[in-house]
Amino acid sequence: MSGARIERSRFQEIAPDVVSALRNLGQAALNSGLDAGLLELVKLRASQINGCVFCIQYHLIEARRLGVAGQKLDLAVAWEEADIFTPRERAALAWTEALTEIAGIGISDEDFEEVRDAFSEAELAHLTAAIGTINVWNRIAVAFRYDPPGPTPV
Repeated sequence: MSGARIERSRFQEIAPDVVSALRNLGQAALNSGLDAGLLELVKLRASQINGCVFCIQYHLIEARRLGVAGQKLDLAVAWEEADIFTPRERAALAWTEALTEIAGIGISDEDFEEVRDAFSEAELAHLTAAIGTINVWNRIAVAFRYDPPGPTPV
């Protein structure tokens, strides 16, 4: 990697409406009552799948700030094999993978039923929007090669 193609601060200057819309969409998931720690696990997992170094680091920082267990953060990449995740977290992580890897395969009825059993319709709508939002952020950060943040969120 050879540095940012467009610096994060520059992107915010040239596309403030995009940044605002994505932040508002992300805030809607939090405002819905979904657990902030669960949302950080979802954002971390999508960012791992997408190889987004900025977002991986950012959401690790945020998750730690919120008190998400370090073991869960360490094992998010292999959540299916780890027995430390709750059924609700497992459903959210499976939904994250299904939505993030949607190209060419769609969403199975089994994936939908699993997440639908764990979340209300309103929660599922907001969870799905949160997953979509982090995937957009991942694509922006990967495309423009954002450097990972330091030890505190930026």
